[in-house]
This record gives sequence, C-alpha cells and structure tokens, in this order.
Amino acid sequence: MPIFSELPRIGGTLVWYCLICKRQVWLISHGVEADKEDEFLKLGRLIDESSYERVRHSVSFGDSKFDLLKEEKGVLVIGEIKKSSRSIEAARLQLAHYLYELAKSGIAARGELLFPKERRREDVSITEDLQSKLDEIYMEIKDIVLSPCPPKAQECKYCKNCAYQELCWS
Repeated sequence: MPIFSELPRIGGTLVWYCLICKRQVWLISHGVEADKEDEFLKLGRLIDESSYERVRHSVSFGDSKFDLLKEEKGVLVIGEIKKSSRSIEAARLQLAHYLYELAKSGIAARGELLFPKERRREDVSITEDLQSKLDEIYMEIKDIVLSPCPPKAQECKYCKNCAYQELCWS
C-alpha cells in the first residue's frame, strides 16, 4: 500500500471519474495512464482543440485544468467541452468543482458546459446543493485513493468506450 505524505490532490478529472467509474479514480490517482492511442480519447482531444478556437484553452488552476477561460461583460466564464451530454451529471459536477475551487480562492465565476457536436450549452453556477454534493464526492475520492488496491471492476454503460478497459477485462 502506498503511503501518501499528504491528502490526495483532487482535480476536475477525478470528480468526473468518481461519477463514471470508481476504479478509474484509483488508477489515475496512482499514476496508471489510459491508452493514449485510444480512439475515443483522440476524438475528445480533437473536439476540444478544434472547438471555440478564439477562446483561451487548457488553463491550469491549482490541481485542475479548465478547457476554456473567457471574460464576458466583466464576468469570468469557465467552459468545459464534452463530446456529448451522455454524462451530463458528471460534467456538471466537474464544472461545479472548478467554480467551487475558484470561489474558495475568492474568485467569482460562472460556468458553461459545451457540447459542440450537439450545438448545445448549459450554464452552471455554484450552489449550496452542488457544494454539498462536491464535499461528499471529495470524501469518496479520498477513500478510494487511500485504498491499498483499486475497486473491483464493475461493468457499466461507459466500459465499451473506456481507454482503461484492458486493465479491467483482460
């Protein structure tokens, strides 16, 4: 079992995966990388890089990386680009995590979930309900990360397109 000298650093990706697959949370937090040649990962990167080209991309803040950062009418706007709205709750909480982290640093912002292939967008603002859900997710992530081994693989609707599937089903 690895001994951590500090609590795990929680970025938006871990929040996203906590709602998609607990096993991926453990794998990512322990440095196990996904198959970089996975076609679905490549497609996601292409959509991210080729969408909203006039806006600042891949902005780091703490342990997170925002897909987009812009200012509209004096308000900071954080954008999260997704291939589809299939996992909208996970996307919403990932974006809420970014807004929460900014708010904890005294920075007011609003968020936009962006689904370019669907020509759809959804505004997200941090609320007490979202903060409460995030606090629960953070505790769950810490429990998963500090576990000596990954959670058992459990098949779900996301497994078919997962870049980690070889580590679960081979």
